[in-house]
Amino acid sequence: MAPKSTSKKDKSPPSDPDGMFSGMVVFLIETGVQSRRLQIWKQKLVQMGAKIEERFSKNVTHVFAIDANSLLQKVDRERLTRSKAKLLAYQWLEDSLTKGEKEFEDLYVLSLQSGGGGSLSPKADNGSHPNSSEITPKKGRSSAEDAKNASPRHMIDAKDLAVVDSRDTKSASSLASRSSSPEVASPEVIDSHNKPVGTSDSSSLYKPPDLNRNITQIFGKLINIYRALGDDRRSFSYYKAIPVIEKLPFKIESANQVKHLPAIGKSMQDHIQEIVTTGKLSKLEHFEKDEKVKTISLFGEVWGIGPATALKLYEKGHRTLDDLRNEDSLTHSQRLGLKYFDDIQSRIPRHEVEEMERLLQKIGEEILPSVIVVCGGSYRRGKSSCGDMDVVITHADGKSHIGFLPKFVKRLKDMKFLREDLVFSVHSTEGTDSGVDTYFGICTYPGRELRHRIDFKGYICIWTDSMDW
Repeated sequence: MAPKSTSKKDKSPPSDPDGMFSGMVVFLIETGVQSRRLQIWKQKLVQMGAKIEERFSKNVTHVFAIDANSLLQKVDRERLTRSKAKLLAYQWLEDSLTKGEKEFEDLYVLSLQSGGGGSLSPKADNGSHPNSSEITPKKGRSSAEDAKNASPRHMIDAKDLAVVDSRDTKSASSLASRSSSPEVASPEVIDSHNKPVGTSDSSSLYKPPDLNRNITQIFGKLINIYRALGDDRRSFSYYKAIPVIEKLPFKIESANQVKHLPAIGKSMQDHIQEIVTTGKLSKLEHFEKDEKVKTISLFGEVWGIGPATALKLYEKGHRTLDDLRNEDSLTHSQRLGLKYFDDIQSRIPRHEVEEMERLLQKIGEEILPSVIVVCGGSYRRGKSSCGDMDVVITHADGKSHIGFLPKFVKRLKDMKFLREDLVFSVHSTEGTDSGVDTYFGICTYPGRELRHRIDFKGYICIWTDSMDW
């Protein structure tokens, strides 16, 4: 007798009883989640050992929701309070899948205390931080030449992308006007005239406890110093530690309280102990007294000047920004970064970013109907102000974005929104595989001359069955 053939329809890998989510009994709140994304999450949970319950019961160990409001719409507060289940934001699941191991759950817990929609969900790679006016770890800022030569896939922060499912698309205006992050609890709704209804106010912003600014402010300064010195590894280690510390609901009095937290290794613990004991950090004091470190750090704050260039300028004898104004070796982009140094250092209030995002969406749709223009970065993470604007441009059909960015940039220049170009690379019309178009420039808020940095990244991402986490 011939062996029975395996059904071709059964493509799902078997569940791994020892997988990453082994032992978890999960109940999912589907409100506010794209059906395609939800389907992928369910598949990954089951494949990695979890069991999914269709109803909330005493067997459930974990409940996932986009925010506390959507959770309370489906399950009674009293039942949730009595339950021993962990109430987590979906961001925990997404970050765990991306990292390949379970994230620290306590940093993603949904609070039911006031019935609000807030959550303590950090971004694993782009964590928000209290000293954000001083912290600028983005590679695109530090070197214009790096931006020109970098592979497009390395210039894209995938978490800033508004993911589109071609089989589950919503209106472009609706997608563009809201954040997919649970950190902003009140999404905007766009009416038929493309005007925002129920614009999120300051009460909807993600506000971490921020009880340890004495530590995070010092770590923030070390981020900039190490970045300027070209030590990305050390810079990133402090960058990862800040969001973990800023979200703690208690004041740190001893390093022993945080020794088991992610991103807090032995060296970081020693720094924390020194700060809580003495109120300062000797390493930072040493750096701040070192003329070379101070100068290189200052030059590294100029857009387009990376660590190597900053060091060369120091070795030439330059010590101040005024010294650089007569330096012949500076590129056009570096001169613009120097000219508008003070403007670029100033923060952009959130409400102004919202207004500019709506303007960009409106102009974009005039050029290409259904285009999606979304502001990401610190704005997407719910911060009350932004150092610059990171704008993602996409389209659900996977092809209409080709050639869009040059037209978009030209229109914005004609209306004097975009004022100066820093880097402009077009790949979608050059036959490359990536199809990524990138623009770095300087813009002005309508009616004002104060310059702000703005980046556009135009590319497509459509959910498929083979989406790799």
